[in-house]
Amino acid sequence: MDTRSNFHQAVEDLQQELLNMGTLVENSIEGAVEALAKRDETLAKQTIDQDDQIDDKLLQIEENCLRLIALQQPMASDLRIIGTALKIAVDLERIADHAVDIAKIARRLAGKDPVKPLEIIPNMALIVREMLSESLQSYTQRDVHRAARLAERDDEVDKLYSSVVEEINGLMNSDLARNRELSQLMLAAHFLERVADHTTNIGEGVIYMVTGKRKDLNV
Repeated sequence: MDTRSNFHQAVEDLQQELLNMGTLVENSIEGAVEALAKRDETLAKQTIDQDDQIDDKLLQIEENCLRLIALQQPMASDLRIIGTALKIAVDLERIADHAVDIAKIARRLAGKDPVKPLEIIPNMALIVREMLSESLQSYTQRDVHRAARLAERDDEVDKLYSSVVEEINGLMNSDLARNRELSQLMLAAHFLERVADHTTNIGEGVIYMVTGKRKDLNV
């Protein structure tokens, strides 16, 4: 194969590595939220333990990106492709970190009966997981319109987060004995909101990769 063919094959391999990492991260978010809903300490531990595998994926992708730059002498458009892949990998790793944060909350709350705000948190988690899937699809399909629509979904998550905060604050005033637990649930919702922000970062990267123009989706 010639140099360009080698490069395109390497980019395809890099894309597949990102999708594999994305699948692991989606599973982490799902596991963390389920652990929180069920107060399942075993499931929480599984989510926490999986984080090392995701960290390893990031390191592998970083190495492959640097190798591409060093060996292929990429053009400007190629550099955008490589840089976006690296940026997406970093955002995926941070999303996984927030999944671990939620799993640790689930572990701290193990054995306690769920309270009402938990009804909203799974709804947030569902949208966040859909956003993550959409962001990765926009990357593989080079679809800037799909990437841009992530801003609308992020607004949905922000509204749900505001509802969680309002509801928990009301419960804190009426049930002082459960304030610590309620504050932990508010923190879990905050982590989900941050996950949504990272998915919009991925969308921004896709738009820049395809068009060469920067667009802020998280406003």
